[in-house]
Amino acid sequence: MTTIPILGTLERVDVRTAWKSEAADFTPWLSSKDNISILGDSIGIDLEVEATEKNVGPFKADILCKDTATNSWVLIENQLERTDHTHLGQLLTYAAGLKAVTIVWIAPTFCDEHRAALDWLNEFTAKGVNFFGLEVELWRIGNSPPAPKFNIVCKPNDWSEAIALAASDIGELTETKKTQLAYWTALRDFMTKTPGKDKPQKPLPQGWTNFAVGRSNFSLVAVVNTVDQRIGAYLAIQGPHAKEFFAKLEEDRPEIDKEFGAPLAWREMLDRKESQIVMIRDKSDPLNEAEWPSQHAWFRSTLEQLYDVFSSRVKELDLAPPAL
Repeated sequence: MTTIPILGTLERVDVRTAWKSEAADFTPWLSSKDNISILGDSIGIDLEVEATEKNVGPFKADILCKDTATNSWVLIENQLERTDHTHLGQLLTYAAGLKAVTIVWIAPTFCDEHRAALDWLNEFTAKGVNFFGLEVELWRIGNSPPAPKFNIVCKPNDWSEAIALAASDIGELTETKKTQLAYWTALRDFMTKTPGKDKPQKPLPQGWTNFAVGRSNFSLVAVVNTVDQRIGAYLAIQGPHAKEFFAKLEEDRPEIDKEFGAPLAWREMLDRKESQIVMIRDKSDPLNEAEWPSQHAWFRSTLEQLYDVFSSRVKELDLAPPAL
């Protein structure tokens, strides 16, 4: 005899039941670590909050974040009613004032004209500037607490923008650049089929691509070398304290190498602002498309190993002297 499962019924909840005020309720809720992570997962960006109610001229932007994979700015503007022209104008003012790279507009309902405006902006604004529109909803089952859900209604066209960026930067793509773009596109497709800890970035015609590790000025990088026929993955440490943070991590080098499962190459690189902790795979030709599946599987495994080893460590790094 087949048992029929008892299921609950989803009920839509007015967002005003949870958040009475944008500034006093919704912005503090969204800017918390757990909730900004929900938003980041929705748009595929690892977000780190830098400031709330950030002054931009005479106005205040709601939330300013960093994309930890690229160390670029992400501006979030939210409202608790239908989108309007005032918020669209503020969005553009903030973007210009902060030189934000990614702009996120959140509202319970998007007007058709504002969807069209964001689509137009994604097509015609300066290269590297991205616009997202998200509708926020609350749902519950029975008497359960309401749960948030973000629905993307507008987003950049990654593929067409990658081509446009390449064309504007280097003119007609060389065969090597075409292969690099195809390589990273295939890697992103491979990784998004079974989502994991690493969020692939927009593919570009270059020899590397970045992944977030949970903190700005730190990122995981996948790199291909067509001349030496090898591929690699590494933790990149940047920013004004890169060398100090590298030294702190190197204090745990034996434990880190053991946890990773193989010796890593520790490159302080005193002549550069960046330091790296690297794993290399030799005898891997990125130009040989038949090898891509095994190379992409290696990248997936190695990047996840690096994430497991370094994510919590980089978040805990602190240069402050211990309390007496």
